[in-house]
This record gives sequence, structure tokens and C-alpha cells, in this order.
Amino acid sequence: MTENKIEGRNAVLEAFRSGKTVDKLYILDGCQDGPVRTIAREARKHDTIIQYVKKERLDQLSETGKHQGVIAVAASYEYASVEDILNKAREKGEPPFIFLLDNIEDPHNLGAIIRTANLAGAHGVIIPKRRAAGLTAVVARTSAGALNYTPVAKVTNLKTVMEELKKEGMWFVCADMGGTPYYDLDLKGPMGLVIGNEGEGVSRLVKENCDFIASIPMKGDIDSLNASVAAGILAFEIARQRG
Repeated sequence: MTENKIEGRNAVLEAFRSGKTVDKLYILDGCQDGPVRTIAREARKHDTIIQYVKKERLDQLSETGKHQGVIAVAASYEYASVEDILNKAREKGEPPFIFLLDNIEDPHNLGAIIRTANLAGAHGVIIPKRRAAGLTAVVARTSAGALNYTPVAKVTNLKTVMEELKKEGMWFVCADMGGTPYYDLDLKGPMGLVIGNEGEGVSRLVKENCDFIASIPMKGDIDSLNASVAAGILAFEIARQRG
């Protein structure tokens, strides 16, 4: 199963107009004719990331050979809203437990984390629009079906969403070196688990918005865990404390 690529001008325009969630749009660099401008305008209206690329790149991405200078990558699943996630917690009569992913770029990691979120009893996952993997077919496959049950919301700014959720009484914990050992923290109640980028960890602005910094004490010779493994360790500690 490949990503959901939509190729050709009419097909791409139709995808936007029918309300399909398009994660990314590739346009031939320098192409400025009417139809392409219309497509770019629709993309901006829907907050889709636009990348202008050379013809070789489009030919490489193309599966039909008939891209006409535009290829859209659509989400394999529809995104939920943050409100949908909070409603899921309300329906279950539980304090919200939400994963927030700060620029996870590897689709396999994203899929594995969504699977972990589901198994640990989280009500949903929030990802940013930019510099992050979207809900591609690879993510769906790696999540092993969890995407059917765990809502994923896509937001413009994680920091802003955290500030709004704090007003709802949520607390946030992120995984980072030099924090308090995770098993010494009180992680009960409405909790957001923030997992950082594979290489750089949690970005400064997001980290400053966290109430707790949790470290995972390690005994090995390398200095960091894979993002999805770190997510698993902290998620199941939160699940254990929630009882």
C-alpha cells in the first residue's frame, strides 16, 4: 500500500473541493499558470503545506507519469479535532489523557506511538501541521489498526493548544534528559504526554509549557531512547498511576 497520491490538475483540485484532507502539495517550480494558481490558492485555504520542486522530483514521486506539474499527498485517515478527543474522555468519564507529538518526522515512529497511545488508554494524539509526519498509509500500517480507534488531531501550533488545554485543567509532562526520574512524579489526573522529535527532542517553547520534565534513567552505553520507546515507558507509567 502506497501513500494516497493524487496526480493531475483536475484530480488535485477536485480533492480539495470535496473536502479531502491533503497533507502536502508538490508543485512544479516556476509553474504559474491559471489552473496551478487556483490549486495553490485552495491549498493555502486549507493550510496545506506547499513544496515547489523540480520536474525530476515530481517524476520520481509520480506513480502514473501524468502529474501535469502537481501531486497532492492525501491523508489515509481523516483527522479529528482536539474537541473530539476531549469528548472521548468525557464519554468514558475519565480525566483526559492525550499524547502531544512535537515534530515526529518518521512515519514508523508515529504509527508505533499511536498504537502505544491506544494500548495505554489515551483518548487521542495531537500532531503539528509542519515538520511532522501526517497520517500516511505507512503510519496506518505501523499503528496496527489503532488509527481506527484513536483520534488524531492536527494543529497549527502545539504551544497554543497546550495553553488552551491548561485552561481545561490539564497538566503536561515531557520526556527529556536531566528531569526527575519518571517514577518519582505524580502523573494522575488530566495529563498530556509530550514526546519530542527523534533528533532534537522537545522544542524549547513546548518544553517551557510543560509542568513536569520526566527523565528515564538508563544504564546502557548510548544516550537516548527511540521516541516511540520513550513514549511507551511514560505512557504505561501514567496508565499505572491512573489505575
